Amino acid sequence: MATGTSGNRLRGLAIPTLVVALITGTTGVAGTASAAPTGSSGNGAGYFTAGSDRKVTLTDGADRRPGGNRAGTPKAAVDETGSGMYVVELAEDPLTTYTGGVSGLARTRPAAGNRLDVTSTPSRAYRRHLDTQRGAVAAAAGVTVNAVYTTAFNGFSAKLTAQQVGALRADKRVRAVTASRALGTPSAPPTATEATAANPTPATPGDADQSAPTDRSGRPAKPGPGTGAGMVIGVLDTGIWPESASFAKKMPAPANWHGTCQTGVAFVAEHCNGKIVGARYFADSWLAGGGSVPEGEFLSPRDASGHGTHTASTAAGLPIPNVTIDGRRFGPVSGVAPDAQIAVYKVLWGGMGYDADIIAGIDAAVADGVQVLNFSIGSQLGDWEANTPIGIAFLNATLSGVFVAASAGNTGIVSGAISNAAPWVTTVGAAVTKLDEATAKLGDGTKLVGGSLDALPGGGALPLVFGEQAGSPDLGAVYCEPGSLDPAKIKGKVVACALSDMFGSAAEIKAKGGAAMMVFDPVGNYRINSIFNFPVVYLPTEKQAGTLFNYLMRHPTDATVSLRTGGDGSSVPGIPSVADFSSTGPDKVTLGVFKPDLVAPGSNIIAAVSPVGNFGRQYDAYSGTSMASPYVAGAAAVLRAAHPDWSPGAVASALRTTATDTVGTSSPLEQGSGFINLPRASDPGLVIEPTAAELIEFGQTTEPDGKALNLPAISLREYDGTRPVTITRTLTNVGKARETYRSSVSGLPGMKVTVSPASVTLAPGKSATVTITLRRGSAPWDRYVTGSITWQGKAHSARIPVAARPWGISARPYADDGEEFARMSNGAFGMVQPGFTGPLAGRSTGYTPMRRTSYSMPAGVYGGVFDPSATGVKKVDFTVPANTAGIVVEANTADPNTNLDLYLYKGDTLVYSSDRYWTSAEQAYKFLPEPGRYTAYVFAQYPGGPVVDFELGHAIIGRNATYSGATLTLPSTSERGQGFNFTLKPNKPLAEGDFWAYTEYRTNGTVVPGNLVYTQQSSWQ
Repeated sequence: MATGTSGNRLRGLAIPTLVVALITGTTGVAGTASAAPTGSSGNGAGYFTAGSDRKVTLTDGADRRPGGNRAGTPKAAVDETGSGMYVVELAEDPLTTYTGGVSGLARTRPAAGNRLDVTSTPSRAYRRHLDTQRGAVAAAAGVTVNAVYTTAFNGFSAKLTAQQVGALRADKRVRAVTASRALGTPSAPPTATEATAANPTPATPGDADQSAPTDRSGRPAKPGPGTGAGMVIGVLDTGIWPESASFAKKMPAPANWHGTCQTGVAFVAEHCNGKIVGARYFADSWLAGGGSVPEGEFLSPRDASGHGTHTASTAAGLPIPNVTIDGRRFGPVSGVAPDAQIAVYKVLWGGMGYDADIIAGIDAAVADGVQVLNFSIGSQLGDWEANTPIGIAFLNATLSGVFVAASAGNTGIVSGAISNAAPWVTTVGAAVTKLDEATAKLGDGTKLVGGSLDALPGGGALPLVFGEQAGSPDLGAVYCEPGSLDPAKIKGKVVACALSDMFGSAAEIKAKGGAAMMVFDPVGNYRINSIFNFPVVYLPTEKQAGTLFNYLMRHPTDATVSLRTGGDGSSVPGIPSVADFSSTGPDKVTLGVFKPDLVAPGSNIIAAVSPVGNFGRQYDAYSGTSMASPYVAGAAAVLRAAHPDWSPGAVASALRTTATDTVGTSSPLEQGSGFINLPRASDPGLVIEPTAAELIEFGQTTEPDGKALNLPAISLREYDGTRPVTITRTLTNVGKARETYRSSVSGLPGMKVTVSPASVTLAPGKSATVTITLRRGSAPWDRYVTGSITWQGKAHSARIPVAARPWGISARPYADDGEEFARMSNGAFGMVQPGFTGPLAGRSTGYTPMRRTSYSMPAGVYGGVFDPSATGVKKVDFTVPANTAGIVVEANTADPNTNLDLYLYKGDTLVYSSDRYWTSAEQAYKFLPEPGRYTAYVFAQYPGGPVVDFELGHAIIGRNATYSGATLTLPSTSERGQGFNFTLKPNKPLAEGDFWAYTEYRTNGTVVPGNLVYTQQSSWQ
């Protein structure tokens, strides 16, 4: 795709995929980024043209009022001189972890199974000591302290100059000085506060959910092991709407509760009725750093957006027998732990907040006496370093007996972008547990299964019109922007709109007399829905967009569609399945840590919200890992109430080892340990939990490796595949009877795994340590293999997931997503970074030419959407034999006014897509491909004329083939992590053109696949 009249034209997608904006201040209505693009296919401007900067930058629970509530974003926390807002951690331990050592001051860290008492004499005395030390440190550096931390973190926040930062870092009483960072609610899928609804009409046989019965909040209808009575769940979020029926119960404060009800704007002491046992807000650092309270926000614990209310009621909301939204009944909802109490810690303002304020919230929550914390907050594209100040605060909270659940993030399109990946935090991904499908049958008989949460017209076919053809292109009719459509052209019709602001588009069509809306996304997006109070069907995939768009192009005046609730189940692999927006592992920051930990209901979850930010609704449906995390927080409260002697690590282990596989994947990189099973977790048999000493050591290491932590998972990222890896796990019987557990291994193709001893017999409360040895065997290099180890007893079963990626020539922290990192090299100056140490030898196949063929095809729609059967698409098939090292496909055109896209498929599965917007030189490739029939589709997204001339080339490189000879030059030894250069020079002149080769390495008899190597020849070089 491109624009312009000469040269390579720049693509500017008018409807790009979801922009990951976890720390932007945009929490208002979607689609306000820019004006709509101009032009139409009729005048050559294209439907989806450059010049548009349209982006969907929403957060879970975004304020959906007209105009929204936007954060008064502060200046960058630290400016170019190094001055700004900082978090200072002092060297001495906080109350949660102090074990003695200061003369005259007794231990404050609670003994195992006990809770921290901040009112005790030792705690008061030690806090006075910390206050004195903090004052001395601040005075020495000339610092004015902003926020103070003593319970879960020892330190303070302050605005510092670069000179003060230097002075503090030189002070031995200071452990760390870290620039403050802004965080926010994890970036959500693209339909604002994503909602779901019960089907308003009877479902067809294909519509039946295949999961266990759940209510609309995602809570199982079948009673679980308890209700969380006596537990307090602390919610770090955007506040709470106290008038909600989900919180309307007076309850006495539990014993040892030390919290308070902080009043403020529109929040009085009576709002803490016991169900809401405490409420505080934290904005000191946000305001001191230059931020402001956004318009429509409340400087109090009151929630303006709905996100905090939703998470709180998901975790511990009261049972509501029948929720009504916009006059429609959606059935019962309930928190997972309906008898638990809620403590509110408002740390976000317009969806954003500084870590300095969040740490203050954690510090207060632990001091107040919560047993569980929920943290549905994340950072842009996941964590970027280990042991952040927030992570350390959570570590200390965990060591004091507080269980922490946190959202994994909603960046499923980017592998490895996991938030909250500390090993002491239970990191939660999102699962789909309701189909909520809708079917659109086009006039040519094609059926498209998408999603809808609203009552659909049903019955016979209705006229269908494309928004672009029913209004003003200059006003954004392609997106059905408000004010863009002509009432006369849409009255009584279904209007098809490209994805932008779905709520604004629906309101425009409803106001102008349209019958319904179909939304499609030309670049594909997440499967998710919202309640629009108007018939809306959302088609999330790029393939569906191409089918619908090209049908509209073929039928500009006589298109029809029938819409009905329900579908055939094809919109998801099954129920429950991992939501496509849920962030996937592994943790890209830390070796040996496995994330996410598990998945829980997080798609189309109905819970209480703030009516201020949700069209006046008291309840609404959101989607995201923000919704899955409080489900686990509620589950943890239930388990802690049932097992008061369990530590946070034991609770986490019970939830993980009893989880079950989702449908569509068993890969722990996506599902973690699997889908939560609370009834089984209440009686897990075994637990596997790290010791406090292990966690403290991890938290004090700059570049920690969690492989040795006694976690209920094994992560071997970038291990040396030439050597066996040996680790240990300690199993503890938390059951009531003596039991024998026998180990077994599943999955892990090509790996050799042994567990010694193979079986253990444990009495209640007793532990045993097992040794696990893993060898690569024939498993592929530089790719993950996954599986699990299970200990099966007579009455219980405990399973831990395993993911292993042997480092051959490329250290890559991300998952296998179809694109091989660092596999493509230039023969003149290739580079390899080996993961092994030892003697090195290599070989190559020599060079084989890229075979090119010229093609012509008629142009399709200018600026259109890819569909394999559309005009403007050329299909070329070829066969890939067994034992192929790689396949490379290229498309290019000499016409500067044409822009091509290239798609490589194997059957119906997309292998690679290349749609560079700055050039028509597109390339798709696959390293070590499966044999079979492949298809290349060349799509003229912007044709330069009625006929498109282009060239398609492909090279299929056999792994054991012998081509034109070449000399591979490389060092004689390798050292793990140390890159080396190699060259692959032809032995004799090659013909003019492009050539490809394969290289392979050998060390101590082990073969390691190398690179696909390229050279271009016009004469002897």
